[in-house]
Amino acid sequence: MFRRNRQNNDPLDRKESMRKGFGIIKAVLIVIILFILVSGSFYSIQEEEQAVVCTFGEPRAVTTPGLHFKIPLIQTVTKVNTTIQGFSIGYRDEEAGEDDEDALMITSDYNFIYVDFYAEYRVTDPVKALYASQDPELVLKNIAQNCIRTTIGSYSVDSVLTTGKNEIQSNIKQMILDKLEDYDIGIALVNITIQDATPPTAEVENAFKEVETAKQGKETALNNANKYRNEQIPNAEAESDRILQEAEAAKQERINEANGQAARFNSMYQEYIKFPDVTKKRMFYETMEDVLPDIKLVIQGSDGTMSTMLPLDSFVTENKSSISDTAGKVNTDTKADNVNSDAETEEEE
Repeated sequence: MFRRNRQNNDPLDRKESMRKGFGIIKAVLIVIILFILVSGSFYSIQEEEQAVVCTFGEPRAVTTPGLHFKIPLIQTVTKVNTTIQGFSIGYRDEEAGEDDEDALMITSDYNFIYVDFYAEYRVTDPVKALYASQDPELVLKNIAQNCIRTTIGSYSVDSVLTTGKNEIQSNIKQMILDKLEDYDIGIALVNITIQDATPPTAEVENAFKEVETAKQGKETALNNANKYRNEQIPNAEAESDRILQEAEAAKQERINEANGQAARFNSMYQEYIKFPDVTKKRMFYETMEDVLPDIKLVIQGSDGTMSTMLPLDSFVTENKSSISDTAGKVNTDTKADNVNSDAETEEEE
């Protein structure tokens, strides 16, 4: 009897145990689903990232770094890297024997040249970067290749290899920026630089290296010449100033001397007007004194015989004394005449 009752209770126990097992499984599943929903409701954005949140297919940019909430199963989040990224154009791996055909270009003077570029860009609009084009980096690369070939084709091979690199880079960058503004794909060019520029053959490369060396030598020679010129010009200017000052001093000396001689001549002329004979004799004796200072004088008589020979000094001295006496007497008479004339004038008044 007890055995029958135990057999009758076994199915009930099994049903109860099965019910409990299903309950546990449901609870576990609910916990797992809740965990997935809760864990998927939050996302974080780093400093160098931006996110695009789509709600029912409508994108919206999220640019604030930190922890953010989203509705599970309704909103999706796509993170976009906004740091500066880059790619090469025309890179050639010579060790591996690989040549990129993008590096081979033709210049304006119909020469072939290998030019390697490196472009840097960053995402400025994450929504446009994700949805405006399928691959914005590929679009930028194609634009860059077009601008590079257009620009290189307008320069000579010598400019590309030597002096025109900075100008070429600037023109290419501006051209790419203008086209990116028209395409509006959410990325911006930061910089583009020429990594390397080489001729297609070793002989041509060596020739251009020699040209570059010669140009550097030319620049060195010009710098040395300018240095020498800058050193010599101040010395020449100082010497010129010295010569001008000496000439000005000599000029002023000559002018003063000429003015003194003119004044002396005028004073002599005034004396000559007063006493012509006396002045002539005095000038004659003074001249003879200067011309014949140590010469003895021989006086020849009217009959042709030499009667007397006197030293010039004594002769000149005697004549000077007589001339001075005569001149003093004349001056005294002149002064007396002037006094008498003044007295007569006063009497008349």
